[in-house]
Amino acid sequence: MVKSHFSSAAFLVIFVIAPLPTLAATNTATSVRAVSHSRYSKAHSLGDDYQFSPRDGWQSINASDLQYKYHRDEQMQDATATDAQQLERRTPDSNLGLGETIGGVVSKIWKGLKAIGKPQTVKITWYTGHDLKNPSCWAQGHWAPTDKSFACATTLHGWHDRPPCFKFLELCNTPKKCVFVRVVDSCAGCSPGSRHIDLTRAAFGQLADLDQGTLNVELRAATEPDEWYEDLWGPKHKR
Repeated sequence: MVKSHFSSAAFLVIFVIAPLPTLAATNTATSVRAVSHSRYSKAHSLGDDYQFSPRDGWQSINASDLQYKYHRDEQMQDATATDAQQLERRTPDSNLGLGETIGGVVSKIWKGLKAIGKPQTVKITWYTGHDLKNPSCWAQGHWAPTDKSFACATTLHGWHDRPPCFKFLELCNTPKKCVFVRVVDSCAGCSPGSRHIDLTRAAFGQLADLDQGTLNVELRAATEPDEWYEDLWGPKHKR
């Protein structure tokens, strides 16, 4: 009888302890996604001493080839290091999988969404409330942006080379304030032929005070992110 009682107790102890590594791994994955999400839901900087090059298509300022080629990568590395330090305070290395490090996990965040091509000057405003409903990029809308999304609408009429539905864009109000957004709607109220981007409150608020209402910024196309956050950008599928 004593032996039987001991065996049952041992079984219970094993049952309770066994799931813990899985829970730790889940917590780590959740922490990494939280850091990644925060990178996309706040403004990023091209660097405190970033100088635009003619190859950017921005205003020409004296800048060496080396500054142009390497400066952005250095800024991204600095941002990754900061994120890794923040995550490390919350997640012990013992919670990571074999061979993983905090820095290695966080470094994956910036490998997807990046600005490409030459920019153009556009006007931005922001919209909210009823205007967010039924975005035109989905024929049968089952998703709509919220004030916290990082999405936008473009001029409906006359802007013939406007960014098409579902494309990602980088908008910069000075090199120190840039955000990524996804095109999900068209703006019937934007002046025909105008280069106009209507942003969600969260996206506009990262670039300027909402009370400002309207300003001109630089727009560039961007690639798609490796990770996906439907609350920020809507469903990944296009139908």
